[in-house]
Amino acid sequence: MQKKIPMRQCLGCREMKPKRELIRVVRSPEGAVSLDFKGKMPGRGAYVCPNADCLKKATKSKALERALNTGIPEELYLDLQGRME
Repeated sequence: MQKKIPMRQCLGCREMKPKRELIRVVRSPEGAVSLDFKGKMPGRGAYVCPNADCLKKATKSKALERALNTGIPEELYLDLQGRME
C-alpha cells in the first residue's frame, strides 16, 4: 500500500502539486512572516512553486497577503526571488 502524498495549491499558477515541491511562506502565531523550507513551522502557511513566473503572479495578485491575512515585507519577496535563481 502506497503512502498518500500531501498536495497543496500554488498561489501563482493555482495548480495542485506535491507539498515537498513547493516553498511554504508562513505567518507565525505572533504575526511574523518567514520562509519555511522544512514545512514544520507552526502557523498559517501558503505555498508557491519554486518558479519566478509563479512568484510574479502571486505578487501581482496579492495572493500571499490574502492567504496569510497580513502584509508581506518587500524583503521576503526579494529573499524568495533570490532562492529561485
